[in-house]
Amino acid sequence: MVNNKHIATFILGALAGLAAGKYTSMTDEEKEKMMNNLKEKANKLKEEASKSAEQAKDYFSELATKGMDSLKEHFPGAEKWMNDLFGNKESGGDTADATAAPNAEGVKP
Repeated sequence: MVNNKHIATFILGALAGLAAGKYTSMTDEEKEKMMNNLKEKANKLKEEASKSAEQAKDYFSELATKGMDSLKEHFPGAEKWMNDLFGNKESGGDTADATAAPNAEGVKP
């Protein structure tokens, strides 16, 4: 049964064959011009990706700050609640020994 993946593979293979044929029929000058053009486009894409990554980092940093401020505004005890929920547990209660390895008799300390 032929599905979309098979059709796409066939089309990509045909295009790759046409591109290879075109490339081999080019002069050395045309090949060099094409490679320089591809390098230029790749460098532009790389620069845009770097800028986007920086913008995303700034955006998420700002979002985290604003989100926490908004949470504090609507839920005054949010910071204490988050620290209690995700902070380090200093007490030696039930949860502290839950991950401890068993001793020689197979009993957890």
